[in-house]
Amino acid sequence: MEPELNQQDFKSKVHQYLLKKTDFLKVKDTLNEDQLRVFVDKAIMDMCRGQDMIVTTEQRITLIRELVSAVMSLGPLRPLIEDKTVSEVMINGFNAIYTQRHGHIELSNVKFNDNNHLLHTIQKILAASGSNKRVDESSPYVDFSLPDGSRVNVILPPCSTIGPIVTIRKFSSDISTIDDLLVRGMLDKKMATLLIASMKAKLNVVFCGATGTGKTTVLNVLSRHIPDHERIITIEDTPELRLMQKHVVTLQSKPANIEGKGSISIRDLFVNSLRMRPDRIIIGEVRGEEMLDLIQSISSGHSGSLAIVHGDSPEDCFSRMVTMTLMTGIRLSTEEIKRQIANAIDLIVYIELFQDGKRRITNITDIHYAEDKDKVTLTDIFRFVEESRTEKDIIGHWEMNSRRPEFYHKFVKRSIQLPDGFFV
Repeated sequence: MEPELNQQDFKSKVHQYLLKKTDFLKVKDTLNEDQLRVFVDKAIMDMCRGQDMIVTTEQRITLIRELVSAVMSLGPLRPLIEDKTVSEVMINGFNAIYTQRHGHIELSNVKFNDNNHLLHTIQKILAASGSNKRVDESSPYVDFSLPDGSRVNVILPPCSTIGPIVTIRKFSSDISTIDDLLVRGMLDKKMATLLIASMKAKLNVVFCGATGTGKTTVLNVLSRHIPDHERIITIEDTPELRLMQKHVVTLQSKPANIEGKGSISIRDLFVNSLRMRPDRIIIGEVRGEEMLDLIQSISSGHSGSLAIVHGDSPEDCFSRMVTMTLMTGIRLSTEEIKRQIANAIDLIVYIELFQDGKRRITNITDIHYAEDKDKVTLTDIFRFVEESRTEKDIIGHWEMNSRRPEFYHKFVKRSIQLPDGFFV
């Protein structure tokens, strides 16, 4: 195997080869575990010969075990996971499995035999994920990711009263560029131009929205425009970010053990990341005291930070950031905290899931603290204006406020060029 290709990269290449160069999709459902193992082994050897790669026996055995386990572990869920029209799978006990397609929830015809069958499948999925996490009666809930990046949440009795509850939010592999977002109508070209420029200019951006609106997807897409020479550190509870740059360090929080000890929080990781010489810090979700550390680090020179915050509007997002900062018990007035946040965060990108099933960036909002007025102002640079609504479609357009925003000097400082007349 090529020296620079690690086990994870190699596994990914083999998986892509299986999907593209063989009849894997046609035959995998007809093979038992032993037959599938032989099939995968042959595909690995064919790929290595075709690409002049070398793989050790140990690597091959490990890879076969992981890939076969991932395929066999899904059980009755496999057709739903592989269905590209399904964005989310929600299991409410063994006989009530719902899916989300195009923003709408519907009951599927997939069922497990009983709760024990469902629980067994959960354990197999967790084992195949490669995570060292566990879920049982003593630790009845867990978050982890599938090999393709899909996020899984499990909660068991006694916390659940109707049996095992599983929520799988599938990773959207078909959205990878800004053009993909444009095709789906999530934004327009001027908005795309501004957001790309914001990444290059190291603006501090918060992505905001409700659950399932596509915040992580948009962040992933825009992160592609971070220069490749920068050192990026990501911090998450459950790995979801898929950055394409070469120099990426991924950190993951750790829950407490059964004795309630050994937890490592997002805040702990963030404080440590500041000692790791980051060019960029990306936080998968800010939900607590780490907000204060984020603000202070930005104010002390760590620009270009990206973060996700839940909220129902840009205003609500800002309010939540204030509340999270206050959770630290810091002895500052609310107005002073607002001022610090406004000076630290440049943009709020608000994303919404509409009734027609489409996701749209409805607001790109500038945050500014006016010294002369001693007031924080949130100004929409872009906002979505709804024109008409039917049962199946929502028609609208984006309006732009062409006044030059307060962060424009950062574009000038880094020689980031916008089209002539973009701002006045």
